Amino acid sequence: MDERKFAVLRAIIEDYVATQEPIGSKSLVERHSLKVSPATVRNEMAVLEDEGYIVQPHTSAGRIPTDKGYRTFVNRLNEVRALSSAETKAITQVLQGAVDLDDVMQKTVKLLAQLTGQVSVVQYPILSNSVVKHIDLIAVTDSRIMIVLVANSGRLEQATVELPKAISLQALDTLRIKLRSTITDKKFSDVAALIYNFSKTANQSEIKAIEAIVEKVDFLTKESADQKVMVGGAGNLARLEPAFSKNLLPVLDEIEENVVVLKLLGEMANTDDIFVRIGHENKASNLHSASIVATGYTSGDSLSKLGIVGPTRMDYPGTMAAVGAVARYLGRILGNS
Repeated sequence: MDERKFAVLRAIIEDYVATQEPIGSKSLVERHSLKVSPATVRNEMAVLEDEGYIVQPHTSAGRIPTDKGYRTFVNRLNEVRALSSAETKAITQVLQGAVDLDDVMQKTVKLLAQLTGQVSVVQYPILSNSVVKHIDLIAVTDSRIMIVLVANSGRLEQATVELPKAISLQALDTLRIKLRSTITDKKFSDVAALIYNFSKTANQSEIKAIEAIVEKVDFLTKESADQKVMVGGAGNLARLEPAFSKNLLPVLDEIEENVVVLKLLGEMANTDDIFVRIGHENKASNLHSASIVATGYTSGDSLSKLGIVGPTRMDYPGTMAAVGAVARYLGRILGNS
């Protein structure tokens, strides 16, 4: 596509995003400095329509972009729009005020939804490459133990285990000390091998209890614990066009189970580049009227993901800027934890 056709396509997309109305050649000439005549704009629009970049939704209407048009626009963006000073300040103030990892995630997903006006998704820091910074065993009763595990990213995992037989406080203290000396500053992915033989050196009367505790510690450090995301901004759907809201509602139902979100994020390349999937590029039929803008953020040695889901009619430069900026700041916050 030559520069003139792209300028017309870009103007159509920008106006359609702003107005939600099909765009005619007259309005393009009036709103943009295209430096060509209305007749030339009409000719270029006709070519763009023939080549599948724009479409006429109904007779005597203007034109709207297609998935192909949006994709060409995104691919040819020379630079992502910089955030305003107010937006940058909001990111700093909101995330710096977080008190723990759950608070960081809640504030991040809310902030991303506010900045973009879309449904936002943030994956918790992945555990497998994280490092154990602290473990504690807390006796709730003599047969019920709470396990608290803290990663270097600030992520906290906890679970209660019911023991088949009571364990003495002395034995619990011994196990706590042994666990701390064995797995502190070790990767979560290495924990299972490190604690495999713990119960074999225990007193016969305490083997079952220690086995139960070790098994639960093993479970908390497994990859299954990575399947945790937070979703925000579902209320933004009410402000979007009815057709999009209707199509995305079934996806939101599935989002509650994390299945769709994790699959979408999992399809991203494992980099901190901005990833954009538009309309029918999405495999899920419910997302054929949606776009996904996502990226990775670092926490320790691992890369987790965040992004937004919204209609194909979105402000791609602004959304990409917001997603990238929030990801970078989130990585810095967690890197200092």
